[in-house]
Amino acid sequence: MGILSGNPKDEPLHYGEVFSIWTNIATNNGLIAAYQTFVNHTGDEDLAKIINESIECMQDENKQLEVILKINGIGLPPAPPERPEARLEEIPVGARFNDPEISAALSMNSSAGLVACSQAMAMCIREDIALMFGQFQLKKVQIGAKLLRLNKNKGWLVPPPLHVKIPN
Repeated sequence: MGILSGNPKDEPLHYGEVFSIWTNIATNNGLIAAYQTFVNHTGDEDLAKIINESIECMQDENKQLEVILKINGIGLPPAPPERPEARLEEIPVGARFNDPEISAALSMNSSAGLVACSQAMAMCIREDIALMFGQFQLKKVQIGAKLLRLNKNKGWLVPPPLHVKIPN
């Protein structure tokens, strides 16, 4: 039996896995703070639900990933403090993010998260870590689908030029 056989949890992490885990936590920490700010700026209830779902998803990811780093004696990335709640009416109009901007940012981050999860899975040699990133990816797909539906329904989607002429 080699070092990489048996229970995956007993196998060592390689540097790529450590970097993916650490980077995921660091990215989530920044996005959680940003999304807490977005919640203060949005006036759309449907968008607020998706923002809060995204925050909960990232917090859940961080809990799972932090355990792995701690078990392996790896320091955690820094996290900004939680953002205070604010009332939309108290934020000056010119200083507010508007709902389509917020939704576009969430959509972009969702897409980037899918790529990051794919990359992490591709480099993993520990099955448990690869499967965990696969679960994260599935949740991001679900949130991304909700965002796409929301963007279409609210008229916030800015499509690229559409190809409507079909040659004979």
